Amino acid sequence: MGTKSKQLPSVTYTSINKPRNLGRFLSISPAILFLGFFFIYPVVLLLGLSLVDTSGALSLEHYTRLYEKGVYVKVLLITLKIAGWTTLFAMLAGYPIAYLLSTVKSSTRNSLVIWVLMPFWTSFLVRTFAWIVLLGRHGALNELLLALGIVDTPVRLIFNFTGVMIGMVHALMPLCVLTMLSVMENIDRNLLSAASTLGARGGQAFWRVYFPLSLPGVAAGGMLVFITSLGFFITPALLGGARDTMIVQVIIFQIHEVLNWGFAGAIAMLLLVSVVVIFFLYDQLLGLSTLSGESTHEQKRGVIGRTGRWLGAHIINMLGYLCEQAGVLIDNTFPARSNRPRRSGSRISLWIIAMTVITFLCVPALFVIPVSFTEEGFLGWPPKGFSLQWYEEVFNSTVWASAAMRSFVVATSSALLGMSIGVPAAFFLVRKQFFGKAALFAFLVSPIIMPNIIIAVALFYLYAKLGLVGTNFGLILGHTVLAIPYVVITVMAILKNYDHRLDQAAWTLGANKWQTLTRITLPLLSAGLIASFMFAFIISFDELTISLFVTGGEVTTLPKQMWDDALMRVSPVLAAVATLLLAFMSCVILISEYVRRRGSGK
Repeated sequence: MGTKSKQLPSVTYTSINKPRNLGRFLSISPAILFLGFFFIYPVVLLLGLSLVDTSGALSLEHYTRLYEKGVYVKVLLITLKIAGWTTLFAMLAGYPIAYLLSTVKSSTRNSLVIWVLMPFWTSFLVRTFAWIVLLGRHGALNELLLALGIVDTPVRLIFNFTGVMIGMVHALMPLCVLTMLSVMENIDRNLLSAASTLGARGGQAFWRVYFPLSLPGVAAGGMLVFITSLGFFITPALLGGARDTMIVQVIIFQIHEVLNWGFAGAIAMLLLVSVVVIFFLYDQLLGLSTLSGESTHEQKRGVIGRTGRWLGAHIINMLGYLCEQAGVLIDNTFPARSNRPRRSGSRISLWIIAMTVITFLCVPALFVIPVSFTEEGFLGWPPKGFSLQWYEEVFNSTVWASAAMRSFVVATSSALLGMSIGVPAAFFLVRKQFFGKAALFAFLVSPIIMPNIIIAVALFYLYAKLGLVGTNFGLILGHTVLAIPYVVITVMAILKNYDHRLDQAAWTLGANKWQTLTRITLPLLSAGLIASFMFAFIISFDELTISLFVTGGEVTTLPKQMWDDALMRVSPVLAAVATLLLAFMSCVILISEYVRRRGSGK
């Protein structure tokens, strides 16, 4: 009996587990093949153009020109500076919101998240023009400052670095908040109570216990904002001056105006090398796995990582010490007071800061609503009169209707395709341990590392060979490339908090793999999967860079049509479209929340 009991598992394993393991590896193959052909291959083709001259011979003339003229390196440094400051301000302003959202009850959190996501629901273009009207020489803010007597002359708030910072921080802060929130929600707050029991004050416990645990989310949010900032061109072009030119604008000029693919490829290579170096440092300090909310404690680190951890630990300890000394000073100054008022005051301060930042996020979106009903033919404040003429123009236009329908179809298709490819890949990465797992994860999230402009130009070059320029199918494929990384990261973060013992319990009770997946796993993960779908949908629906290139002027999406309309005329039509878009996205969010609650049985 003993011999049989030892042999039977071996026979079962060899006969069953091999096909099972093969099937599991097949689950990630679609993601590898898709990104390999529609991401890696076109980027390699584009970068290869930078290594040949006009005759097709191997040459470094494009790189020689690039470095002979220091202006291009200077533009790159300006790009990195703008991206760095945007990331810093987004993290500083976003952290209090994420911290507050992680501490309130779920109903309050869901309500606040809707307001935080408000900028995502409003087009980049409309938000940018709203800031022009708000911050302009005769804008709403300057008029207010003059009326209050704070200033004597209008303050220059746009067409400079200040305007770029305001616009970019406003656009990208929600991405940073949501990334940090996904990590903060999983921090056990009993640890703070335990620290207080051991004698740590509120500030000391926060910096030495809570803040280090939240660092993976802070780092991941900051990195996503930084990389996204590198590919921005709308906000700097409209709110910045000549000194705020981004390298993306140079690449667009070389393609659209000069048709110099080789030199554009060289500039793209310069940008790509800079991004790779930054990501290497990030990986050494924290590890790429932090992008999915994973802890860094089990990651292997080199000299850079050890140095960074040593420096970070000393900074955190210093902040904890300063908070401790501040608490002692307060106790000595106000010995008769208890800790309750101070805790209450801290909570009130947190709410004030968070609501101030949320107001900043919502102002442009709320601003465009009354402007859409103005009688005047331009975006101005305050709006004069009341008219529905701009809505009538939108509804009577076949161009706007066609663009909106195409955006909806493309976004839905891209989200579904991204989910069908990204979800199995996320399951595979979380549930399998194998050599090269970190490299595979880096490959799947690499479209995030790559600025959108490089992907857009590379796809344009590939589509020209395949005949996909100006097709909905080409748009869907391009937007799916952008959606897959966000789906993988979101689903992986959800799965890391999923109790796999539930699956084992179902197997014990006789359920097969498919029954467990459909009746246990997916229903419990439905909220996260819906959020992942919405993330992918919004990314596609508001995407402009790829659409500018691969549509080829033959078809248009809603963001591209808004861009074309903004270049020709700045009218309240844009505000009317933005208001309709805001209403549409609000309905989508409400429906998603209803489906999530019904799926979870709440």
